[in-house]
Amino acid sequence: MAHGVLSFPLTAFHDDGSLDPDGLRAHVAARLATGPGALFPACGTGEFFSLDEEEYRQVVTIAVEEAAGQVAVVAGTGYGWAQAARFARIAEEAGADALLVLPHYLVAAPQEGLAAQLEQLAARTRLPIVAYQRGQVAYGVAALRRIARIPNVIGLKDGHSDLDRLQRLTLAAPEDFLFFNGAATAEIQARAYATVGVPAYSSAVHAFAPEIAGAFFGALHSGDHGTTEKLLREFYVPFVELRDRAPGYAVSLVKAAARLRGERVGPVRAPLTDPAPADLADLKALLTAGLDLVGASL
Repeated sequence: MAHGVLSFPLTAFHDDGSLDPDGLRAHVAARLATGPGALFPACGTGEFFSLDEEEYRQVVTIAVEEAAGQVAVVAGTGYGWAQAARFARIAEEAGADALLVLPHYLVAAPQEGLAAQLEQLAARTRLPIVAYQRGQVAYGVAALRRIARIPNVIGLKDGHSDLDRLQRLTLAAPEDFLFFNGAATAEIQARAYATVGVPAYSSAVHAFAPEIAGAFFGALHSGDHGTTEKLLREFYVPFVELRDRAPGYAVSLVKAAARLRGERVGPVRAPLTDPAPADLADLKALLTAGLDLVGASL
């Protein structure tokens, strides 16, 4: 997964909020055409939390059909382990290659419970599992060692950006255990994560501007510090500042940007809201400028 941007496609909806399979298929195909390291449908950016089981089946099936074995398809799952297992079975039937386990719902839990949650899910699926620590889920070294002993738990996505803690986890894990940077707008912290042995990262920007995401990935991995810093300073930092204007903009701004580029992805579902008109205007100006940095256009 460190050899390409990890792509988290949007889930396309019609204006009335119903699933748009054709829009989704076109969006996924466009992402695959840019050569991502893996495809993660129905995860946070894909509004997993708003999908019912039949919609989820359609989303994962379309991703698997479009990927056609080109890259791994890692489907999101989550809530408590019992419900996560239901989605896992659907993903397995749809042909997904692995699962990304999103943080469980609402309650805080002790380390033993976090590990037991994955053990319960892992016992109910044949698919490899990547755990996602973010929000109320944060593994300590002992819990990490415990989940790493589960045969089909293969990795950890980190969204806390606590590099001291993350370094301890990477040193405690088996050599073949996967880690990747799952912070919001992960490019901002990609260099810092790489210093603790975590070069792979997810990219929400890839969902609407693969040209920018690809240019950043190439510059980062070739050691082109000038281009890396220019993209951070002139696009990524302003994008994060715009993203932070309202809760949920980490998804709704991404979807709005994709619409600005003519992609048929539709609106977000409640409880998310589409960007305010002033924010949308600022997004359009920033996206235009960002694309110009890499020789592309809106």
